Amino acid sequence: MAPSFVFEPPSDEEIELSEAENEDQVDDEEEPEEGRSKTSNRHSQSPWDFASFSESVAEEHARRSTTSVDFKISKALQRQRSVPDSNPAADEEEEEEENGSSESEPDRQEDYRPEEEEDDAATNTVDNKSFFAPSDGASFHANSFMELNLSRPLLRACEALGYAKPTPIQAACIPLALTGRDICGSAITGSGKTAAFSLPTLERLLFRPKRMSAIRVLILTPTRELAVQVNSMIEKLAQFTDIRCCLIVGGLSTKVQEAALRSMPDIVVATPGRMIDHLRNSMSVDLEDLAVLILDEADRLLELGFSAEICELVRLCPKRRQTMLFSATMTEEVDELVKLSLNKPLRLSADPSTKRPATLTEEVVRIRRMREVNQEAVLLALCSKTFTSKVIIFSGTKQAAHRLKILFGLAGLKAAELHGNLTQVQRLDALEMFRKQEVDFLVATDVAARGLDIIGVQTVINYACPRDLTSYVHRVGRTARAGREGYAVTFVTDNDRSLLKAIAKRAGSKLKSRIVAEQSISKWSKIIEQMEDQVASILQEEREERLLRKAEMEATKAENMIAHKDEIFSRPKRTWFVTEKEKKFAAKASKATSEKEKFSGNEVISAQQAEDLKMKEKRKREREKNLPRKKRRKLEAAREMLQYENESEKGSGNQKEKSGMSLVDLAYRRAKAVKAKKKAVDAGKIVVKSTKKSKRSSQRAQSRTGEMRDLFESDMSERKQKRNTSGSGLKKSKHSFKSKSRYKRR
Repeated sequence: MAPSFVFEPPSDEEIELSEAENEDQVDDEEEPEEGRSKTSNRHSQSPWDFASFSESVAEEHARRSTTSVDFKISKALQRQRSVPDSNPAADEEEEEEENGSSESEPDRQEDYRPEEEEDDAATNTVDNKSFFAPSDGASFHANSFMELNLSRPLLRACEALGYAKPTPIQAACIPLALTGRDICGSAITGSGKTAAFSLPTLERLLFRPKRMSAIRVLILTPTRELAVQVNSMIEKLAQFTDIRCCLIVGGLSTKVQEAALRSMPDIVVATPGRMIDHLRNSMSVDLEDLAVLILDEADRLLELGFSAEICELVRLCPKRRQTMLFSATMTEEVDELVKLSLNKPLRLSADPSTKRPATLTEEVVRIRRMREVNQEAVLLALCSKTFTSKVIIFSGTKQAAHRLKILFGLAGLKAAELHGNLTQVQRLDALEMFRKQEVDFLVATDVAARGLDIIGVQTVINYACPRDLTSYVHRVGRTARAGREGYAVTFVTDNDRSLLKAIAKRAGSKLKSRIVAEQSISKWSKIIEQMEDQVASILQEEREERLLRKAEMEATKAENMIAHKDEIFSRPKRTWFVTEKEKKFAAKASKATSEKEKFSGNEVISAQQAEDLKMKEKRKREREKNLPRKKRRKLEAAREMLQYENESEKGSGNQKEKSGMSLVDLAYRRAKAVKAKKKAVDAGKIVVKSTKKSKRSSQRAQSRTGEMRDLFESDMSERKQKRNTSGSGLKKSKHSFKSKSRYKRR
């Protein structure tokens, strides 16, 4: 990063500026957005517009015959007020007492000092110079966008959005991307990576052949909300050009998206799954003329959940194309990048020294083992007193996020929720309400952890500890963007201490420890206990609504099948690039690899995870004990065979054993076949023809039988000797089952 570049000091908040007062000050103030300062005299446009992609949530609830969570919460509060036992005056007195006590015992902040441990992890020094092209001539400094050789329509759009000075990643990326080079770019969160790949792409499209319309640019994102944000940004940057952009994500109308793709837009912003669906099942949609492929949050797209879909899309794209990858935590695994068939890419890193902004203050709230039940009370105590507005709270699961939303509503705190159990309309509406500051808190899962740039987020609270360093960097990157100050608070239980130590150690961050007042926690614990009945009633009402809606959908489906049977069965079946069996196999393989990585010793696991693994092994042994005798013997025989093979591999070293079936297995199979044939003959299913056999043939058969018996016994003795010699130092298990001797007795 160029040492001369410094983010301009931001104003208090762009949204809160009133147009009526202090007009002279507004003209002089500089407001950065996406890492650039604003010098326009006019009120600059906002690059994000979530509302234009969604219908009204009220209309959706009316169409689905459901009610919102806020309506259920207000109804529960009205029922509580109608109860004569409730005494609001007493509640106010308790609040006043609590305020007084909190003033006497405020929250404290201390330095977090983890135990110093030796760094045993060896750094992988892989020579990637042969894969990446040298980027010695790249400059990370530019005084204005005019120096980057952009056309007038794009410069005018930057001025309308209030962008004046390029950030380092933009200054380095835009000139090189204009030449058509493949790029792997990384920079801190909030440094303007979206504009870094959008501006050179739009500049190249201005000189496209306009006689033939085609899809020339494909931008892939891991989440729907990030795709909506990128699409909105590109539309604002291309507002003074004739370039058309299209949004292809799940949750929105498929027919509308098919019509948009048939019109051949210049740019398509999509999520991988829905894009593959349209390429396989929509008519006249292809990527034959694609010129640019962009992966936003590329490290997430190259992980197990998306890797198969990305490989399929890369296969459908032309080989001669420009490929650009961007993320705050860019992967350096060359094997993953080779799959994308990059051609001598340039690796541009605008911040090699740090992964997070310098204006970010990181704090830790310790949750002791016996106080984990009070974690919700600690969160409400912090949100009601310390962090009261513009807060994103990350929970671990969708159910936990929904419960926190209900608790916040019952406590009188304005909150919205964002997770996978909501419809796309509800998700976009939650983001729009939080962006417009109609709610103070956004309770979300990791869906909101990547890429979302919401102006003015002051605090990020990790209610559930992130699972690794990458997830932590992206979560806390929602605040302290573009030079603003921000707070990141992480709840750490005793089970997460080792994980957080690893995160703090690898990130090199200076953590602070926040101590919440004990009286405030006890007060909110009592309030949550009183709200449990209301939470249960709201969840029960939602469950009933869900079952009723499911029954209505089944009834509507049956009516449509009766009324439009011929039309429905005449439609072509929608296909996918992998079958259900292959999906299950891939899921099993990914699970096995993840478990293998966990047991390899390189991965840090918590005490709770280790305890869960022990319980899992214990339950497995108990299940085996309850199995029938025959199945139990088969399991023990298979385990014995596996142990023997491992021992033989260790003893033989690199010598490979001869492939083929052993005599023991062959004899056992033949014995089973003879037994089955005898049963069939006794049951009358097979009629054996009586033929006179010659004395010579009987002698031959007897000699053949004796030969097989001798071979079988010699093979058994040889294998027994090998086993005794190889496993002489190993202690045998007490209840080992000798399956081979059982076959021999037969």
